[in-house]
Amino acid sequence: MRRRDNQRTDERRRQRLRQDRQANELQANQATTHSVRNTWRIVLRVLLIWVVVFVVFSLAYWITNWFYHWLGKEPGSYWTHMTTVGVAIALILLTGFIMARFAAPRQQAFWQSLIDAIRQMAKGNFNVRIDVGQMGGPGEFHQLVNSLNNMAQELAQVEQMRQEFISNVSHEIQSPLTAILGFVEALKSEEITPENRQHYLNVIETESKRMSRLSENLLKLTSLESGAHPFHSESFRLDRQIRDVVLTLEPLWLKKGIEIELSLETTNVFADKDLLNQVWMNLLTNAIKFTERGGAIFISLGPEEGWTTVRVRDTGMGIREEDQQRVFERFYKADKARQRTESGSGLGLTIVKKIIDLHQGEIRVESQYGSGTTFIVRLPHPV
Repeated sequence: MRRRDNQRTDERRRQRLRQDRQANELQANQATTHSVRNTWRIVLRVLLIWVVVFVVFSLAYWITNWFYHWLGKEPGSYWTHMTTVGVAIALILLTGFIMARFAAPRQQAFWQSLIDAIRQMAKGNFNVRIDVGQMGGPGEFHQLVNSLNNMAQELAQVEQMRQEFISNVSHEIQSPLTAILGFVEALKSEEITPENRQHYLNVIETESKRMSRLSENLLKLTSLESGAHPFHSESFRLDRQIRDVVLTLEPLWLKKGIEIELSLETTNVFADKDLLNQVWMNLLTNAIKFTERGGAIFISLGPEEGWTTVRVRDTGMGIREEDQQRVFERFYKADKARQRTESGSGLGLTIVKKIIDLHQGEIRVESQYGSGTTFIVRLPHPV
C-alpha cells in the first residue's frame, strides 16, 4: 500500500514537472511571438496614423475647396489653410467619437472577462486563463493579462504542492498511528506473554518517537520557511563542530563497522552554530544509514574558490540521476526499497537546504548509482 502511494505521488510529481517544462516552453514561445507581434503592431500603427492623416487632410482640403466654390468666393491661401485645418480637426473628432461608440462593447467585454477571472481566482479556481488573442482588449493591457495568467499558473502549482504536502503528512502520521493502535489493542489481551508484551511496548515507543520526530521536523521547517526562526550568528571553529558531530554519532557508525576518514582544515566561520550543527547531523546520519556494513565515509573541509566547502562522501548505493534533483523536496525518498525498514520522514534534506539557503550558501549532490554519494556544502568565506 505504501509503495503504491509513493508510486502515485512520484507519478504526480513527474507529471507536474512535465507540465512545468511544457508551460515554460509555451510561455517562452508566447513571449517571442508576443514581442514580434508588438513590433509589427507598432509599425502598422505608425503607417495607419500616416494614412489617416493623409486621408483626413485630403478630404478636408476637398471639402474646403467645395465649400468656397459653393459660396462663389476665392479666399486667400491663409483662410484656405485655416479652414482645411479646422475641417480636418472636426473630421478627426467625429471619427474618434464613432470609433469610441463601436469600441465601447469590446472594452466592456474586456473588463468583464478580466473581473470574472479575478473573481474565480479569489474563489480558489486557479485553472482559469484569459485568452489575450480572443478577448478583444486594448493592446496596452496585454502585459497585465499575461501577468495574471502567470500568477494563476503559479498559484495552481502552489495549491497542488499544498495538497501533496497534506497528503504526505497524513500518510506519514497514519502509518505509526495504525501500528500504535494495533499493538494497543493487542495489549488488551490477557493471554499475551511477557515477552510479547515487552515487544509491543517497544514498537509503540518506537512509533511514538517517530511521530515526535516528524512533528519536530514539521515545526522546524515551518519556522525556517516563515522567517520567524531565531538566527544567531557567532564565530566558531567549524572543524571542531564537525568532529564533535562525528563523535556524537560514533555508536551508529561503529555498530555497522563503518570507517570514518576526516580531512578537516582549521576553519573559523561566523554563522548560526545550532543550525549548522543540524546540517552535519542530518548529512552524516544519512550517510551512515545508506552505507553498507564495512563501508566508509569521507568528510573534508577547506577553502575552495572563495567558499568554505564541506564534502560528505559515502560508499553506499548512490542515488539515481532522475532522483538527484529531487532529494531536497519535502517527503521525497529516493531509495524506495529501504522505506519499509529505515526510519525517516523525508524532511531532513529539505531542512538542510533551507538552513544553507539562510546562510546564503549552496548545497548539491553528486552521485553515480552503485558508486556512492557526495553532498557538497558551500558557505560564503568567511561566513
